[in-house]
Amino acid sequence: MPANVLVAFDGSPLSERALTYAIETFPDASITSIYVINPIDSVIDVEAGGLPVAEDWYENAKEEATRTHEAAAALAAERNTGIDTVTEVGKPARAILECADDRDVDQIVMGSHGRSGIDRALLGSVAETVTRRARIPVTIVS
Repeated sequence: MPANVLVAFDGSPLSERALTYAIETFPDASITSIYVINPIDSVIDVEAGGLPVAEDWYENAKEEATRTHEAAAALAAERNTGIDTVTEVGKPARAILECADDRDVDQIVMGSHGRSGIDRALLGSVAETVTRRARIPVTIVS
């Protein structure tokens, strides 16, 4: 059984299922929830909202990360467990893999598709990249 589990959590229903799966399947593991702020998302927001959005995008992204971590912690508390949370900035797949390396993670759990981005036919691009590049087991929840 893994000792350290990393769960990609963005607040989407599939990430909630992934976190629930990790808590129930690995009850003795230390679980960390990761939320990744993707700067590419800011470009889309700026295109839609102009300069005022550009000035506030990072603060807004950090607030969203805080709300998402609170949701993850509440979900864990409902199952009588605690989790650690971490926020990273960058490309989601790369940030998840680097966090897993930095924290000596031995299992990654994530939903098959996230809340945003272009979905592929069977597997989201982030989930696909993490699965292909990880040196540790990855569980995809759908």
